[in-house]
Amino acid sequence: MPLRIGPMTIDDWPAVRAIYEEGIATGLGTFETAAPSWEQWDAARLQHSRIVAREQGVIGWAALSPVSLRSCYAGVAEVGVYVAASARGQGVGRALLEALIDSSESHGIWTLQGATIAENAASLALQARCGFRVIGRRERIARLDGVWRDTVLTERRSKKVDAN
Repeated sequence: MPLRIGPMTIDDWPAVRAIYEEGIATGLGTFETAAPSWEQWDAARLQHSRIVAREQGVIGWAALSPVSLRSCYAGVAEVGVYVAASARGQGVGRALLEALIDSSESHGIWTLQGATIAENAASLALQARCGFRVIGRRERIARLDGVWRDTVLTERRSKKVDAN
């Protein structure tokens, strides 16, 4: 069955949560140690630009989180992309990130940013392929399982959205 990218619905939450839990288990996808409830996840993400990748079922998801509630940062969002373990390395992440970029721009987002655990080479390579650039590194920013970890900060500036 061909890969389809489309809007996420609340009915997708069980699959989205399971994929998020797989990302947590890697120790590379997030500093979180448990998936949130639907209500917590929903409240922490923008209402637009929530997408899933489907074959027979959901095999990946992507969404945007606001970086600030201040109006001057309304066009800046943080990217989250997660792919099921069984579908990694097959172009699903790229398809999701490219669709997320398109959606973000259609909703007036002028800057996308990432804060990626430094050892997550696959995510950093994906971001680079999709036009993100490294802007810095935060050293010892958070602990995961008692170990201090760094994050690499990336950003992608839209060439379509005018950030006057």
